[in-house]
Amino acid sequence: MQASFERTSWFPIMLRLEGARVLVVGGGNVAANKVQLLVPTGALVEILSPTLSPELERLVGAGKAQATRQDATVENLAVRLPGCRMVYLATSNSQLNATLSALCQSMNIPVCAVDAPDVSSFITPAMTTRGAVQIAVSTGGAAPVLARRLRAKIEEIMPAGLHLLAAFMQHSRLALRKQVPDSAIRRRVWERFLDGVGGSLAMAGDSQAAQQELDRILREGHAKTGEVWLVGAGPGNPDLLTLAALRLMQDADSVLYDNLVGPDVLNYVRRDAERVFVGKQTNNHTLPQGGINAELIRRAKAGERVLRLKGGDPFIFGRGGEEIEALVDAGVPFRVIPGISAANGCAAYAGIPLTHRDCAQACLFITGHARADGTLKLAWETIALKSQTIVIYMGLTLVNQLCVRLIEHGLPADWPAAIVERGTLPNQRVLSGTLSTLPQLVADNRITSPALVIVGEVVKHRVVSAPT
Repeated sequence: MQASFERTSWFPIMLRLEGARVLVVGGGNVAANKVQLLVPTGALVEILSPTLSPELERLVGAGKAQATRQDATVENLAVRLPGCRMVYLATSNSQLNATLSALCQSMNIPVCAVDAPDVSSFITPAMTTRGAVQIAVSTGGAAPVLARRLRAKIEEIMPAGLHLLAAFMQHSRLALRKQVPDSAIRRRVWERFLDGVGGSLAMAGDSQAAQQELDRILREGHAKTGEVWLVGAGPGNPDLLTLAALRLMQDADSVLYDNLVGPDVLNYVRRDAERVFVGKQTNNHTLPQGGINAELIRRAKAGERVLRLKGGDPFIFGRGGEEIEALVDAGVPFRVIPGISAANGCAAYAGIPLTHRDCAQACLFITGHARADGTLKLAWETIALKSQTIVIYMGLTLVNQLCVRLIEHGLPADWPAAIVERGTLPNQRVLSGTLSTLPQLVADNRITSPALVIVGEVVKHRVVSAPT
């Protein structure tokens, strides 16, 4: 399963404007807002309008911008366009803005007609700025108010001294590049600096102490040592990732992932990390388990920090134990980050409690994988108990055989059972029935993998209004 990509017509970039001519057409408050954004970039801002608002008059009087006091006509704009890097159209006449935008685009000059993305070639995102640190939020012009709300949330969590940290890192960048030529190692030095006390010292404005901390990290050595991180990605919904998982996903050099990792989860991996699909589907293993083990070892010994991203939890039917044994034998250091298991996540989003004081004092996880001859060999006498909940992973293919065996070993034919398809995702489906009806429900509704089977009286306690 590959990462999903939602279609968008807009591509975010950071544009250097220092010394570049930028034209703002219009003399009102909207135009003034754009000029205020442009002035800190060092752009040569020119305003085309017969009248100017008090704020624009102030900016022109202070030498922050120049004004050509003419009407915003096609003729007057055409004279000003040659050599312009970009244009803002902020007149109160939408038809005029559309006409002027067409002129700019005919000359391949980027143009933004304010509040009219349909006739613009670029739009301005909602921006949060801390000196050199800038975060932009855009909805492609679809929901500007939403973008502003998101920007406000970002403003709340961005430390006030972030610009000081950025300035320190910029000042130290060239010297560090000479001292540590390898970019991958250099990135690790900065990560140690930011994750330790160095970042806090720089944000507090204590550049001397911050430099001492950076020097200490360099003295301790910065060899490119490899490591493997076995990380649980949860049942599919990226909101269920742990904070530890998110941090390692941003630090990894490469990521090995399989079919059970939710497609949107991969969007949280560092953009320049190498992605390697080692998918496992029924009767179709892209890379056998031995090959996965060997690839983890090879990459770690080459100095990479390898993220082994697994759906659910690595130690619940994720073969994490086998991979760790191989890493130990090879002398490769590793870390394990647990994830929300499919059983926990899917049951919760389906509104089904896995245990209940009145009917289920235990919960049993089993796998529905068949033997080579297509049969299931399980300890049915310990599974088919009324006092426990049974959660069956990978049981979709043999759901009919599972239900039959449970009935044969003592559970009633009308014993509650449910199946959760694509649990925790927006298109989740939950079907409730009994051991005798569940196989037909699966067939009639064309349930596909991934799906989880839950058997037990807890199914009768399902809260239908639970989030899906």
